[in-house]
Amino acid sequence: MEESAPSSHRRRPRYPGKNPRRFEHKYKELDPARHPETVAKVLASGKTPAGSHVPIMIGEILDVLRPRPGEFAVDCTLGYGGHARAILERILPGGHMLGLDVDPLELRRTEERLRSAGFTTEEFTAVKSNFAGLPAAIAKTGRAGADIILADLGVSSMQLDNPERGFSTKAEGPLDMRMNPLRGVSAAQWLAKISPDKLTAVLQANADEPHAAHLASVLAGRSLATTAELSDAIRAALDSVDGEEQELSVRRVFQAIRIEVNEEFSALDSFLRVLPHCLNPGGRVAIITFHSGEDRRVKKTFQESHRGGIYQEVARRVIRASPEERRNNPRSTSAKLRWAIR
Repeated sequence: MEESAPSSHRRRPRYPGKNPRRFEHKYKELDPARHPETVAKVLASGKTPAGSHVPIMIGEILDVLRPRPGEFAVDCTLGYGGHARAILERILPGGHMLGLDVDPLELRRTEERLRSAGFTTEEFTAVKSNFAGLPAAIAKTGRAGADIILADLGVSSMQLDNPERGFSTKAEGPLDMRMNPLRGVSAAQWLAKISPDKLTAVLQANADEPHAAHLASVLAGRSLATTAELSDAIRAALDSVDGEEQELSVRRVFQAIRIEVNEEFSALDSFLRVLPHCLNPGGRVAIITFHSGEDRRVKKTFQESHRGGIYQEVARRVIRASPEERRNNPRSTSAKLRWAIR
């Protein structure tokens, strides 16, 4: 009698407790195509499914960008591809979307996702680039400028949710924080070499941290390998303040270091300088920011360019997510949208 072949069935992952807590155990959320009911439950609870990203203010963005068939659009921060897909659906037939992202890991996944949705190479191109490299990316397409440009600044949910990327204050992982993990120095390396005076300036400029000088005196030059070690060091340094204030400082310090490690402000300044030259006459741009340092730069540049006759029109006031969106997607709470027309 022949022996039966061993079964190829694999048991689902086991984890302690009633619900999965670790990122790698959220297998249903990480495979939304196979488990749409699980993803729907997560969204209904006002949370973002692990490893995904809920695009912010899609309706408002479409209102200000007004995409039309045949237009050339650029999403400078492709991320999960939600904004890009919404715009693509409106510039077809005849249009083309160029998607930029500095993160090679997420760029590959998003390109595969959009290809699976039916968008061809004639309709969509993905390029690994920081948004400061926008002129070169457009030039490679053979076009002089774009009709639509979108930039959604900050960190994507996929990066925040994955503890291995080192952005999260909620789960332990290596203290990395690089948007492109293949280049530059990690947050741990940066922190180990920084001086207290420099760190004080970074915490003040990048996060308006009220305890900047004290935290810098404790953290600068420290060898901290994980996100948990940095979080614990911040809490220990602020043991005289209440727990809520400690947690706010933890988030602010992570934000400030992330901005510095990725040179986000210098990249944004470069992007804002070249932006008008990348737009066709009548072209529209929309930028979503998530903290005051970013928003101040966008607001000031748009207003000065408007006064100088570079932009025909700019947003007179900032656009925020609706109360319903903020309730359903808490990550939209701090988002600010500004726009301009060339």
